[in-house]
Amino acid sequence: MGSLALLTATVLDKHLVDPEGFLGPSWLRLPLLLLGALLLDMLPRALWHSKLHPAKMWPIVTERWREHWNRERITLVVMGLVCFYITYVSYRNLKSFLPEAMGLHKYDRPLHLLDQAIFFGSEPAVVLHAVLGTGLVAQFLSTIYLWFLPMVPLVLTGWLIWSRNISYGYWFATSQCLAWSLGTASYYALPTTGPGFEYSWLYGDLDNTPASQLMNALYHGREGVLWSNFDESVQSVAGFASLHVAITMLVALMAQYTIKTRWVHWALWANFGITCVATLYFGWHYIADDIAGVAIAVISFYIGGIASGQKFDRHGLSSHPTTTTSYVPVDDD
Repeated sequence: MGSLALLTATVLDKHLVDPEGFLGPSWLRLPLLLLGALLLDMLPRALWHSKLHPAKMWPIVTERWREHWNRERITLVVMGLVCFYITYVSYRNLKSFLPEAMGLHKYDRPLHLLDQAIFFGSEPAVVLHAVLGTGLVAQFLSTIYLWFLPMVPLVLTGWLIWSRNISYGYWFATSQCLAWSLGTASYYALPTTGPGFEYSWLYGDLDNTPASQLMNALYHGREGVLWSNFDESVQSVAGFASLHVAITMLVALMAQYTIKTRWVHWALWANFGITCVATLYFGWHYIADDIAGVAIAVISFYIGGIASGQKFDRHGLSSHPTTTTSYVPVDDD
């Protein structure tokens, strides 16, 4: 992804931009995530087991470092976050290059007609707004949809730190990078902006929600990049496929296969389902976008699993690891 972003930028006579996130610029976000990963593991443990007694904290920290933060764990955390950082920054830039690389021709109309056909001639947005309303439900869906932004780095960091089996961390990191890469490829395969941008009048009742306000901000950002040549800005509009759907499903799948706690499964699958509804409700995506997002999640999940040494059982419905380290045996006989 990094090489592809550099090549595309060179061909288009552009330079790579460092997109900002909720933790600040990417160059700051990476060391913050590395430091945060360490503190997230060490600090609560030290405070709890020492019962807030300062003299007892340091021995607890050193013991945890010796037992948990071995070379394998440190390599996993650093490699996982660095690879994700490179993939994500490349994704943002390649997404921004999309209009110039592919032109302004889009495939929104065919996907919109497909949506209407699936809803028997009705608009999905109109049906969802009528059934769910545009009041408290809109605010709830907006919150769940925007939770995606901090969720992505937080769940990745959590898996890298606390996976009892090192290979599970590699599985999640590999699958994440694959999902963002396949999502980028899908943007170029079928360029769209999404119904909220192409048919904005269908979503006028939702202007007071944070999700709709974000959409307006992205619209103006896209216009600035396209027509005002803002070199330090990125355009972040692309519809097919839905990476919100892909990543939330990927997280739910990882929990289903690697975590035994049932309520975590239910919570993450509910998050996935609500996110799917929110993508259609606010007009971020067409139904085909969400279906493609599901496909990306499944493909990334299984390829990442095989690459990290997981063996799938019961026709892929369960799995078991063939390794507890970064070493993946070639033959599991």
